[in-house]
Amino acid sequence: HNCGFWRPKSLLDTARFTLSFNSQHRKKHQDSRALWRHEAVQKYLETLSKEYQQVSHLLNADSINDFEQKTLRRRCANLSPIAAAFQEIKEAEREVQELEAMCRELDSRDEKKLLELALEEKETLDKKINVLCRKLFQLLVPKEKYDRSHVILEVTAGRTTGGDICQQFTKEMFEMYQNYADYKCWTFDIVNYTPAEIGGLHHAAAHISGDDVYRHLKYEGGTHRVQRIPETGLSSRMQRIHTGTMSVIVLPQPEEVDVKVDPKDLRIDTFRAKGAGGQHVNKTDSAVRIVHLPTGLAVECQQERSQLLNKEIALRTLRAKLYQQVIEKQLSQEQSARKLQLGTRAQSERIRTYNFTQDRVTDHRISYDARNIKEILSGKEALDKLINRLLEFAEIEAITEYLENLQALEGGGC
Repeated sequence: HNCGFWRPKSLLDTARFTLSFNSQHRKKHQDSRALWRHEAVQKYLETLSKEYQQVSHLLNADSINDFEQKTLRRRCANLSPIAAAFQEIKEAEREVQELEAMCRELDSRDEKKLLELALEEKETLDKKINVLCRKLFQLLVPKEKYDRSHVILEVTAGRTTGGDICQQFTKEMFEMYQNYADYKCWTFDIVNYTPAEIGGLHHAAAHISGDDVYRHLKYEGGTHRVQRIPETGLSSRMQRIHTGTMSVIVLPQPEEVDVKVDPKDLRIDTFRAKGAGGQHVNKTDSAVRIVHLPTGLAVECQQERSQLLNKEIALRTLRAKLYQQVIEKQLSQEQSARKLQLGTRAQSERIRTYNFTQDRVTDHRISYDARNIKEILSGKEALDKLINRLLEFAEIEAITEYLENLQALEGGGC
């Protein structure tokens, strides 16, 4: 507050302290609670908390004009939930310390019940602190532009030798995301569905709409590997494990996608739908395929009985894909500095392995193993837990990178 004018600081300017995050620290900070304990994080949060107090005090001053007051209110609104969560965690930790001190004194038989109650209370407080730490770091991490967007999700079977496990696995994965959408109360509209002759799935696409869809699904894009013994054929009798892959693409679809498409650049074909849907599937050419000649992008839709509606949906999907080319460049630039590179959707990137013989799912980006493949493929709580684990790790990476940038600013004397 110099010369009657207060300048709001960005998050990169609010704290100045020395930080030493190296690879060893990164391994230790695999959850929000561990990162919370780091001295540098504590200093950073103390700085934000003090700034919140200063801003609140300035808001009550009579000397500020309307413009300054508006700026201060905006900053105060940003800092308020962070300061509140910080103080709430501090208070909960003080309560834990008091309980621990009391437990050390309660060692006689007569006080056993009281000790049990104290330990239960401590466990409840620990869970509360874990939740608050996660909430705090979610507040600190800048929101990505497309997190609240709807998405177009595509699955495509890869190739393997001597079996149909890729097509079967692709079908299971598509159903998993369909069930997950239902679990999250999202809307899941199938845009394209190309089944394999042997009962699996070659390719499928769906439009998923709801709250924060892209935020939850953005790290599902990439190559998913399956290891299992085929149910039929020689390999099943010999108990030979086959390895196959399928790919997932997740495209954010903002509500307003303004991309002009010249009709002269389009080739539109109609054909009979191949998926489930009744006798009309085999009798009418209701399915539509649109090819954008300049880019070679192709989209299909066989969701509706009406060819006109399918064409409209396919055009909307095509515009989203063309718009995605712009988004990809932005996302690539934003994530180029990330050490984890969670957001890349390169199809050569193997992000997860589903080992059926060992009943284990491994996410290679965060070195995390989960048991019970059937529970995960059901698309409910187990999958949600895995996805939230990814989100938490990405948030920690973002905070760590943030603090490293502060160190660089401090070292450079900026």
